[in-house]
Amino acid sequence: MKKKTLLTVLQYVVFLGLGIGIIYWMFSKMTAEQIDIMLGSIKQTRAWYLVPIFIVGFLSHYFRALRWKLMLEPMDIRPTTTNTFFAVMVGYITNLVLPRAGEVAKCTVLARYEKVPADKMIGTIVAERAFDVVCLGLLTFLAFVLEADVIGKMLSDTFGGFAGKTSFMLILLGIAAIGIITLVFLYRRFKDTKIGQFIGGLMQGVMSILQLKKRGMFLLYTALIWGSYWFLVVLGFWSMPPTENLSLATALVVLIVGSVGIIATPGGIGAYPALVASALSVYGVDAKTHGQAFGWVSWSVQMGIVVILGVLSIILLPIVNNKQKDAEASVDTK
Repeated sequence: MKKKTLLTVLQYVVFLGLGIGIIYWMFSKMTAEQIDIMLGSIKQTRAWYLVPIFIVGFLSHYFRALRWKLMLEPMDIRPTTTNTFFAVMVGYITNLVLPRAGEVAKCTVLARYEKVPADKMIGTIVAERAFDVVCLGLLTFLAFVLEADVIGKMLSDTFGGFAGKTSFMLILLGIAAIGIITLVFLYRRFKDTKIGQFIGGLMQGVMSILQLKKRGMFLLYTALIWGSYWFLVVLGFWSMPPTENLSLATALVVLIVGSVGIIATPGGIGAYPALVASALSVYGVDAKTHGQAFGWVSWSVQMGIVVILGVLSIILLPIVNNKQKDAEASVDTK
């Protein structure tokens, strides 16, 4: 086995083990009564909300496919929207099995069915991920601004020393400034190392997007992608009685925290419900019962959408493209 493959497998095993360990830790801290309350809360979920949730989930992936298609245009790669969407979903479902392999998989799939070079598309994946990192950072900042009083109080109760929203905002701005300065320092100090190359890749990715001719459409698709993610959380709130009265700003906080959970472990297993439950506890939702119930339902539905659309994409890819070939052959013979 190649060294790179071995490291990838070990990385997957470690992070999957972390996710399973978090699940064990969560349930080991719960009493039998708390588990019963959590299961009861899950049973109260309004199942008919699955319809709009699935639609919004589908749209979030569809908008991502449209955005990726837009990024391929400068290289004169113009795939069909159908194949682009299928490739995106194959990438997502591959990531559930082997993290980060999905990016290569979706390029390979699109290259196979559109007869275009896969290596040319890798750069767009880097640029896309770089811009998503920036978007997540901006949304995190927005969430902290909107919920400064709540989060500030939580930190004040925990650590003390906060005097309200103004102090919290100053601290937040200070952290942001330190973060930017640290990135610049790391890039200049370790320019030729993997850390420097990673930071440089992020900056180049963002700059390449800003140079797109259709920047407006790119930003629109990005807003629709993240707006769909946010609305998925809102719909999740509405689907469960313990969370139905939570605000839109709270949904934004949960979106940010949940995104971190999905990054932390494969598919967010264990980490997503744990972090979401912890965030909801700040808003008066019991973390060990209703908070975990929401976390597990939200995670399960999101993974279910990816699995359903991913499997359908794998099945439909050859069928749709074979029909297209037959149609083209029929036209050529006339």
